[in-house]
Amino acid sequence: MTEKIDRRIRKTKNQLRIGLAKLMQNKSINEITVKELVDEVDINRSTFYLHYTDIYNLFEEIENDLLKEIVQVIDTHPIGLNHNTFSFIEDIFSILLENKDICRALIGPNGDIAFVHKIEMIIAENSMKALEPLFPAAIGDLKYSFSFCLSGSVGLIKTWLFENNDESPKHMAELTYTMVINAMNAFYHTKEFGN
Repeated sequence: MTEKIDRRIRKTKNQLRIGLAKLMQNKSINEITVKELVDEVDINRSTFYLHYTDIYNLFEEIENDLLKEIVQVIDTHPIGLNHNTFSFIEDIFSILLENKDICRALIGPNGDIAFVHKIEMIIAENSMKALEPLFPAAIGDLKYSFSFCLSGSVGLIKTWLFENNDESPKHMAELTYTMVINAMNAFYHTKEFGN
Protein backbone atom coordinates (compact mmCIF):
# COMPACT_ATOMS: atom_id res chain seq x y z
CA MET A 1 0.00 0.00 0.00
CA THR A 2 2.82 2.43 0.87
CA GLU A 3 4.44 1.82 -2.52
CA LYS A 4 1.15 2.71 -4.25
CA ILE A 5 0.89 5.96 -2.24
CA ASP A 6 4.53 6.82 -2.98
CA ARG A 7 3.94 6.20 -6.68
CA ARG A 8 0.87 8.46 -6.59
CA ILE A 9 2.85 11.21 -4.84
CA ARG A 10 5.66 10.95 -7.40
CA LYS A 11 3.12 11.10 -10.21
CA THR A 12 1.42 14.18 -8.75
CA LYS A 13 4.73 15.97 -8.17
CA ASN A 14 5.84 15.13 -11.70
CA GLN A 15 2.58 16.52 -13.13
CA LEU A 16 3.16 19.74 -11.18
CA ARG A 17 6.75 19.99 -12.45
CA ILE A 18 5.60 19.50 -16.06
CA GLY A 19 2.77 22.00 -15.62
CA LEU A 20 5.06 24.60 -14.09
CA ALA A 21 7.59 24.16 -16.90
CA LYS A 22 4.82 24.65 -19.46
CA LEU A 23 3.51 27.80 -17.77
CA MET A 24 7.05 29.21 -17.49
CA GLN A 25 7.35 29.18 -21.25
CA ASN A 26 5.17 32.31 -21.23
CA LYS A 27 5.33 33.68 -17.68
CA SER A 28 7.84 34.25 -14.92
CA ILE A 29 7.46 32.35 -11.65
CA ASN A 30 6.16 35.56 -10.01
CA GLU A 31 3.19 35.64 -12.39
CA ILE A 32 2.06 32.02 -11.96
CA THR A 33 -0.66 31.26 -9.41
CA VAL A 34 -1.47 27.98 -7.70
CA LYS A 35 -4.92 28.07 -9.30
CA GLU A 36 -3.44 28.45 -12.74
CA LEU A 37 -1.02 25.56 -12.16
CA VAL A 38 -3.60 23.14 -10.75
CA ASP A 39 -5.97 23.99 -13.62
CA GLU A 40 -3.12 23.27 -16.06
CA VAL A 41 -2.48 19.80 -14.64
CA ASP A 42 -6.08 19.08 -13.62
CA ILE A 43 -5.62 18.43 -9.91
CA ASN A 44 -7.28 19.95 -6.85
CA ARG A 45 -5.76 22.87 -4.98
CA SER A 46 -5.95 20.79 -1.81
CA THR A 47 -3.73 18.15 -3.47
CA PHE A 48 -1.17 20.84 -4.33
CA TYR A 49 -1.16 22.06 -0.72
CA LEU A 50 -0.56 18.54 0.58
CA HIS A 51 2.91 18.78 -0.96
CA TYR A 52 3.80 22.47 -1.21
CA THR A 53 3.10 25.73 0.62
CA ASP A 54 3.14 27.79 -2.59
CA ILE A 55 4.57 28.00 -6.13
CA TYR A 56 7.95 29.13 -4.80
CA ASN A 57 8.18 26.05 -2.58
CA LEU A 58 7.61 23.81 -5.64
CA PHE A 59 10.11 25.84 -7.66
CA GLU A 60 12.72 25.58 -4.89
CA GLU A 61 12.27 21.80 -4.67
CA ILE A 62 12.74 21.45 -8.43
CA GLU A 63 15.95 23.51 -8.34
CA ASN A 64 17.28 21.66 -5.29
CA ASP A 65 16.60 18.27 -6.87
CA LEU A 66 18.52 19.25 -10.00
CA LEU A 67 21.40 20.67 -7.96
CA LYS A 68 21.58 17.43 -5.95
CA GLU A 69 21.80 15.41 -9.16
CA ILE A 70 24.62 17.61 -10.43
CA VAL A 71 26.55 17.37 -7.15
CA GLN A 72 26.10 13.60 -7.22
CA VAL A 73 27.57 13.50 -10.74
CA ILE A 74 30.56 15.58 -9.56
CA ASP A 75 31.08 13.22 -6.63
CA THR A 76 30.88 10.21 -8.94
CA HIS A 77 33.24 11.65 -11.58
CA PRO A 78 35.83 13.98 -10.03
CA ILE A 79 36.60 16.69 -12.56
CA GLY A 80 40.02 16.97 -14.21
CA LEU A 81 41.59 16.67 -17.65
CA ASN A 82 40.89 12.94 -17.89
CA HIS A 83 38.22 10.39 -18.82
CA ASN A 84 36.25 11.28 -15.68
CA THR A 85 35.63 14.67 -17.24
CA PHE A 86 34.02 13.11 -20.29
CA SER A 87 31.81 10.89 -18.10
CA PHE A 88 30.90 13.91 -16.00
CA ILE A 89 29.89 15.93 -19.08
CA GLU A 90 27.89 13.03 -20.53
CA ASP A 91 26.03 12.56 -17.23
CA ILE A 92 25.24 16.30 -17.10
CA PHE A 93 23.74 16.12 -20.60
CA SER A 94 21.74 13.05 -19.56
CA ILE A 95 20.30 14.95 -16.57
CA LEU A 96 19.43 17.87 -18.84
CA LEU A 97 17.69 15.56 -21.31
CA GLU A 98 15.74 13.74 -18.57
CA ASN A 99 14.59 17.12 -17.23
CA LYS A 100 14.45 18.95 -20.56
CA ASP A 101 11.17 20.82 -20.02
CA ILE A 102 12.03 22.11 -16.58
CA CYS A 103 15.64 22.91 -17.59
CA ARG A 104 14.35 24.94 -20.52
CA ALA A 105 12.04 26.77 -18.13
CA LEU A 106 14.82 27.42 -15.60
CA ILE A 107 17.35 28.79 -18.08
CA GLY A 108 14.87 30.39 -20.48
CA PRO A 109 13.73 34.02 -20.56
CA ASN A 110 11.27 33.46 -17.68
CA GLY A 111 13.66 31.32 -15.68
CA ASP A 112 16.01 31.86 -12.79
CA ILE A 113 19.45 33.18 -13.73
CA ALA A 114 20.51 32.65 -10.11
CA PHE A 115 20.00 28.91 -10.61
CA VAL A 116 22.34 28.93 -13.62
CA HIS A 117 24.90 30.84 -11.53
CA LYS A 118 24.63 28.26 -8.73
CA ILE A 119 25.40 25.44 -11.16
CA GLU A 120 28.29 27.42 -12.66
CA MET A 121 29.71 28.08 -9.18
CA ILE A 122 29.49 24.41 -8.16
CA ILE A 123 31.21 23.28 -11.34
CA ALA A 124 33.81 26.08 -11.19
CA GLU A 125 34.69 25.38 -7.58
CA ASN A 126 35.25 21.68 -8.23
CA SER A 127 37.02 22.19 -11.56
CA MET A 128 39.42 24.83 -10.31
CA LYS A 129 40.51 22.53 -7.46
CA ALA A 130 41.42 19.90 -10.06
CA LEU A 131 43.02 22.31 -12.55
CA GLU A 132 45.14 24.52 -10.27
CA PRO A 133 47.77 21.81 -9.58
CA LEU A 134 48.14 21.27 -13.36
CA PHE A 135 48.89 24.96 -14.03
CA PRO A 136 50.72 26.20 -10.89
CA ALA A 137 52.58 28.96 -12.75
CA ALA A 138 49.42 30.32 -14.38
CA ILE A 139 46.83 30.39 -11.59
CA GLY A 140 45.96 34.04 -12.32
CA ASP A 141 45.05 33.42 -15.95
CA LEU A 142 43.55 29.96 -15.37
CA LYS A 143 40.31 31.45 -14.06
CA TYR A 144 39.85 33.33 -17.36
CA SER A 145 40.51 30.27 -19.49
CA PHE A 146 38.14 28.23 -17.35
CA SER A 147 35.49 30.96 -17.49
CA PHE A 148 35.77 30.95 -21.29
CA CYS A 149 35.23 27.16 -21.35
CA LEU A 150 32.35 27.26 -18.88
CA SER A 151 30.51 30.10 -20.65
CA GLY A 152 30.93 28.35 -23.98
CA SER A 153 29.58 25.12 -22.49
CA VAL A 154 26.53 26.92 -21.07
CA GLY A 155 25.88 28.49 -24.49
CA LEU A 156 26.19 25.09 -26.13
CA ILE A 157 23.71 23.62 -23.61
CA LYS A 158 21.20 26.42 -24.26
CA THR A 159 21.40 25.89 -28.01
CA TRP A 160 20.94 22.13 -27.59
CA LEU A 161 17.95 22.53 -25.26
CA PHE A 162 16.15 25.22 -27.22
CA GLU A 163 16.81 24.24 -30.83
CA ASN A 164 14.97 20.90 -30.43
CA ASN A 165 17.92 19.02 -31.87
CA ASP A 166 18.03 15.28 -31.38
CA GLU A 167 21.74 14.84 -30.69
CA SER A 168 22.35 12.35 -27.90
CA PRO A 169 23.95 13.26 -24.57
CA LYS A 170 26.98 11.21 -25.67
CA HIS A 171 27.34 13.22 -28.89
CA MET A 172 27.01 16.52 -27.01
CA ALA A 173 29.49 15.35 -24.37
CA GLU A 174 32.01 14.45 -27.10
CA LEU A 175 31.58 17.86 -28.70
CA THR A 176 31.87 19.73 -25.39
CA TYR A 177 34.80 17.63 -24.19
CA THR A 178 36.72 18.21 -27.44
CA MET A 179 36.18 21.98 -27.28
CA VAL A 180 37.11 22.25 -23.59
CA ILE A 181 40.22 20.06 -23.94
CA ASN A 182 41.36 22.03 -27.02
CA ALA A 183 40.88 25.33 -25.18
CA MET A 184 42.73 24.07 -22.11
CA ASN A 185 45.54 22.62 -24.27
CA ALA A 186 45.90 25.95 -26.05
CA PHE A 187 46.05 27.66 -22.66
CA TYR A 188 48.63 25.16 -21.40
CA HIS A 189 50.88 25.51 -24.48
CA THR A 190 50.65 29.29 -24.40
CA LYS A 191 51.74 29.31 -20.75
CA GLU A 192 54.36 26.62 -21.29
CA PHE A 193 56.10 28.53 -24.05
CA GLY A 194 55.58 31.98 -22.51
CA ASN A 195 53.49 33.36 -25.40
